[in-house]
Amino acid sequence: MTIQITRLVRILMSIPLLLLIPLVAMQFSAEVQWGLLDFMVAGFLLLTAGLTIELVLRKVTEPRQRVLLCLAILAVFLLVWAELAVGIFGTALSGS
Repeated sequence: MTIQITRLVRILMSIPLLLLIPLVAMQFSAEVQWGLLDFMVAGFLLLTAGLTIELVLRKVTEPRQRVLLCLAILAVFLLVWAELAVGIFGTALSGS
């Protein structure tokens, strides 16, 4: 397998593994209460961020631009996640 396909497989395999964290936490704590929609949204966000980073790594050749674009993607991912979780910006999407 090529490096690109291996990296893509790793991205796709890491999403369910990351979603196992809140699933396991729900078994041990009443403070973690995720529903099906929460898992679907989190999976979509992780998939979108992962595939966008994969696209950047495939198409952008200059290392500095790669790093900056990947950091920007991660920053947007974290901001959207935080907004959905606790509403840091107070938009209609906030979870609180």
